[in-house]
Amino acid sequence: MTITEFAVIGGSGLYHMPDLHDVAEVTPDTPFGPPSDAIILGTLHGRRIAFLPRHGRGHIFSPSEIPYRANIYALKSLGVRYIVSISACGSLREDYAPGHIVVPDQLFDHTRKRESSFFGGGVVAHISAAHPFSPEMNRVIARATRAVGGVVHEGGTFITIEGPRFSTKGESHTYRQWGMSLIGMTTSPEAYLALEAEIAYGVMAHVTDYDVWHESEESVTVEAVIRVLQQNTALAQRAINQMVATMAEWTGEFAAHSALRQAIITDPARIPATARQKLALLIEKYLPPSGQQD
Repeated sequence: MTITEFAVIGGSGLYHMPDLHDVAEVTPDTPFGPPSDAIILGTLHGRRIAFLPRHGRGHIFSPSEIPYRANIYALKSLGVRYIVSISACGSLREDYAPGHIVVPDQLFDHTRKRESSFFGGGVVAHISAAHPFSPEMNRVIARATRAVGGVVHEGGTFITIEGPRFSTKGESHTYRQWGMSLIGMTTSPEAYLALEAEIAYGVMAHVTDYDVWHESEESVTVEAVIRVLQQNTALAQRAINQMVATMAEWTGEFAAHSALRQAIITDPARIPATARQKLALLIEKYLPPSGQQD
């Protein structure tokens, strides 16, 4: 099977690109169940790339129901090393206006119901999340999006709320007082899981609204979110095209690709065989061969 190094997680229509050919679908088995939907594979500029509809085609999963672990594990099993997340978000800053693209560099997890790690069941790993997004990937996303005409802001803290409801005014004003820049519902735990899977992950955040804090703008609605996302789909596709076309210039060993090197704390001899098998795709390269533990 051809290795697929580059993946896009986002809306189900992103893969409708005129230059994408040899399109196929796969649904990898994972220890965490099936992914949100079949993964669409296609060839672009001579490279095999993957598209994963985060909410499933037809938008059938709420933010709390998305099988985040299965999604990231499935992409890892295909050989993915770089992920671009296309995400709708609300702005908590005046200068991050609807229609703009933001590439955040920090993340605040305000969710309560989600499995946020692959580890447990006899394997403990403490991943360093000081830089939850890949700085190298962020630069690639910002550069490509500017090159195709997007208004891009770099930096800012992205807060993920549980959803599926939008914020109250009290919550929105509080998040602003905390210093948050953007608000959305899906980036946590997706970014942390990608880091545990040693995949370089960055977000192309599409600002759709000013949440509900802005007194002179309309409060966020589903209609407004969909309208801006539809307007920005072509921009996202052009940016993806640009990133893939220039991959020879920017691919390499990023910090995320060795994120687990010092993170696994469990004595290899104490790791249950079932847990080792379950997480082999992630941890096997850091463990001595079976039967050779001290």
